[in-house]
Amino acid sequence: MFIEQLYTNCLSEAAYYIESEGEAAIIDPLRDIESYLKLASDRNATIKFIFETHFHANFVSGHLDLARVTGAPIVYGPDTRTTFPVHVAKHGEKFSIGKISIEVIHTPGHTLESTCFLLKNEEGINHAVFTGDTLFVGDVGRPDLSSGDMTKEELAGLLYDSLKSKIIPLEDHVIVYPAHGPGSSCGKNLGSDTFSTIGEQKKTNYALQAQTRDEFIKAVTEGLTDPPEYFQVTAKINMEGYDTLDRILEAGLTPLTVADLKKKIADDDSTLLDTRNAEIFTEGFVPGSISIGLEGRFAEWAASLLPFDSSIILVTEPGQEKETIIRLARVGFSKISGYLEGGFEAWKQAGESADIIINVETDELAMDIPYDPNLIVLDVRKEVEYSDGHVKGALNIPLGDMKDPGSMANINDNDNLYIHCGGGYRSIIASSLLKRQGIHNLRNVLGGWSKIKEEPAIATEKEASVLN
Repeated sequence: MFIEQLYTNCLSEAAYYIESEGEAAIIDPLRDIESYLKLASDRNATIKFIFETHFHANFVSGHLDLARVTGAPIVYGPDTRTTFPVHVAKHGEKFSIGKISIEVIHTPGHTLESTCFLLKNEEGINHAVFTGDTLFVGDVGRPDLSSGDMTKEELAGLLYDSLKSKIIPLEDHVIVYPAHGPGSSCGKNLGSDTFSTIGEQKKTNYALQAQTRDEFIKAVTEGLTDPPEYFQVTAKINMEGYDTLDRILEAGLTPLTVADLKKKIADDDSTLLDTRNAEIFTEGFVPGSISIGLEGRFAEWAASLLPFDSSIILVTEPGQEKETIIRLARVGFSKISGYLEGGFEAWKQAGESADIIINVETDELAMDIPYDPNLIVLDVRKEVEYSDGHVKGALNIPLGDMKDPGSMANINDNDNLYIHCGGGYRSIIASSLLKRQGIHNLRNVLGGWSKIKEEPAIATEKEASVLN
């Protein structure tokens, strides 16, 4: 028996490769399937099944492309409805993989079709359970994602029943392999590890402690922030199907000259996305472009801030075009119409004008605050981060809200903006969005809150006075 977790940090997503006696199965594959095919090829194995724990909302699965290439059936749990061929398994149904087997455990709650897959070893002993978004390390899946007409409280009730009757009774030694790790928005507060055991989760996971149904429902629904808007888009794609990744790559890998780029932007109002490192972006960029650097949680921020229905043109470091397209496709983007050949350097060499973002250290902010009546500190962190500590009098507009230009409506032309986030990545994205809206009187505070809170000359507070 061989098991490998294939973890993608920027999406906090875990896919799994399982193999026995030359037969393999993939659980919750990402959109780009090369790593699974290579692993099977390297190990002289044949992919026999593709298991999906549910309709994922934070990424587009690779189930369709993998099925096309391998011929393996796509297996979902009960209550699954799709527009493409799948095997809808019954609760308790078993699938053999070499000398091991997978048993289907229907665990509705996160979604109605949510299903766990229980792996039994060569002796038929329970070895591991692949829990999808039903059970995480330290948390459970949020019950407020779309599942028919049910309320989040009703879904939480189903989740309580699933955990109590089907997961908690499993032996303590059984390994828990969830679909997500820390940083995912599919739960409230996932733990730092990407796997655990049933026994450990019984001891430490708040959702598995002894409690009534009503107490559980309150615990898992209380304090839930709104899920990202793009979750509805990706869940629908996973349910209804999508174009092949090869076709998206073919269109996206079209090289564009500076003249081509200018014409496309003028003709179809394309979004110009610059994926270079955030600090490099500040030194010079094509006016009107949006910075979302590959070094951060790139795909999530792209999906949260960019329109899915308009064309995207890329400005990347030369050689990173394919990686960028794949990471965009992972969250549902398909209208990528090309990239600037030669990157930003080609733009400069063509003699075109460039924009910059001014970076300042925290000591400069400290010196300016007492003397500039038009100075506004713009904090683009999440509300919960802001509430935990912020510059006194700072304006809080979370980056996720800046998809709507109306969020910036109260910023005046004579305001001197000093923008920061936690460490510097999000504030560059925010600065590019502001500049795209014609707001240019701004500076980016290097190091963000991590540096600001160490600056004794800057007054801070913890009151949750979110201003909009």
